[in-house]
Amino acid sequence: MVDINLSGKTKIVTLIGNPVEHSMSPRMHTVAFKEIGVDAIYIATRVDNDKVGSAINGIRAFNFLGANVTIPHKIEAMKYVDEIDPLAQQIGAINTIVNDDGYLRATNTDGLGFMRSLKEANVTLKNKRAVMVGAGGAARAISFYLLTEVDELLMTDIKKEVAMALISNLKKTYGEKKISFFESTKENLKEALEPAHLLLNCTPVGMSPQADKTPVSADLLRSDLVVFDAVYNPLETLLIKNARAKGALTISGIKMFLYQGVEAFERWTKKKAPVEIMEKIIIEGLTKKK
Repeated sequence: MVDINLSGKTKIVTLIGNPVEHSMSPRMHTVAFKEIGVDAIYIATRVDNDKVGSAINGIRAFNFLGANVTIPHKIEAMKYVDEIDPLAQQIGAINTIVNDDGYLRATNTDGLGFMRSLKEANVTLKNKRAVMVGAGGAARAISFYLLTEVDELLMTDIKKEVAMALISNLKKTYGEKKISFFESTKENLKEALEPAHLLLNCTPVGMSPQADKTPVSADLLRSDLVVFDAVYNPLETLLIKNARAKGALTISGIKMFLYQGVEAFERWTKKKAPVEIMEKIIIEGLTKKK
């Protein structure tokens, strides 16, 4: 049992979303605050769609340290902050707010978390070709950061219009850099992967309770691929298991979740996050859910 002493001086960080009941962030961040001696707690608050503005104004009113924003409010929340960093503006979504004496600065740490997870695994992206399966929310943040380094990005989604809209936005930022769509068939995926260095799953395929599914069949994987899966529940998805069996370097979505939290934590506290403890809390939470 974690001993947390609360007082009138205790600061608060909140998670704004709907639903939020499943979130592991309250325990992860609250334990991390205590570990580094910051008198703060983290709470999750369910916010209805028509109350987002009021919730964000509450950050100022209650003098919170800041907030995280999750589904489905990452876009709507942009209307109510004072400043958004340029890349988050281009992504079109925020997930972190820092309260600077009533002035709310927003960013998107999802892409930063992704890049940090690759860096930890010693993955280099220069002159590389990436294939992304899925063009939804996770893909937006990842792709904007990914294209700061890779030479080429091929993308597919079962909803072509979703992928094409994202590609259009990416081209506004990165010009005629090689960004292209391919229809979601096994043959097309095989062709796209043959010269690729990095495979990214940004779909929910393989997420519990459908852990027996994979977005990419095992026969398309190989040992010289780097395979990233944004899904982090279960701890090891079927895609990750299959890729590891082929000898590929694999990166779990746990790392992205961890490091997006680390990036936010360090913005709120201006201190180095206790990364090992935060990762331990995530793994404990996922293990208990089994």
